[in-house]
Amino acid sequence: MQIVPPALDRLIRDLSRLPGIGNKTAARLAMNILRSSRAEARELASALSELHDAIQLCSCCFTFSETDPCGICSDTRRNGAIICVVEQPGDLLAIEKTGSFQGHYHILHGVLSPMDGIGPGEIKVDELMARIAGGLVREVLIATSSTVPGEATASFLIDLLHGRGVSVTRLACGIPMGMDIKYADRHTLSRAIEARTNAE
Repeated sequence: MQIVPPALDRLIRDLSRLPGIGNKTAARLAMNILRSSRAEARELASALSELHDAIQLCSCCFTFSETDPCGICSDTRRNGAIICVVEQPGDLLAIEKTGSFQGHYHILHGVLSPMDGIGPGEIKVDELMARIAGGLVREVLIATSSTVPGEATASFLIDLLHGRGVSVTRLACGIPMGMDIKYADRHTLSRAIEARTNAE
């Protein structure tokens, strides 16, 4: 005997395929959608069905956008001589929220992970090199995560960019604001010392 109606069960299964969504969360979301009005459910379904038709990759930086080039790449007030290299579009959003970066971006859409069969050909490395070959880029800011694959990708890019006539910089890593130094792990503390700045 099936307790959960088939349509609801199918929605729960579909939602649970999303990253970070387990069966319990999927069930809670599905029940929430079911309790919402028919108009709200149709609006959500319409947004989902139109997503792949409306969104494309920017041909310049490879972020998700409804226009090509995207709003950032087409903004003449931004400094196109500086490119910030990030792993995923979500990283671009995080940096944009700070309001501290006014250059352009390049989204790799992944990191190097030989164990998973992800090499330079599976991420947007060739496209980055083509942008640099254009001669307009003066600085490449590598903003990959401080994970093992992120660090490996950063090291690979640093080696690849050596001698290409561009300045290569990294995001400073270290002690988070408000954190007591004695609680920092050895790796974080080491990176904070390496990335120290002049106090003047």
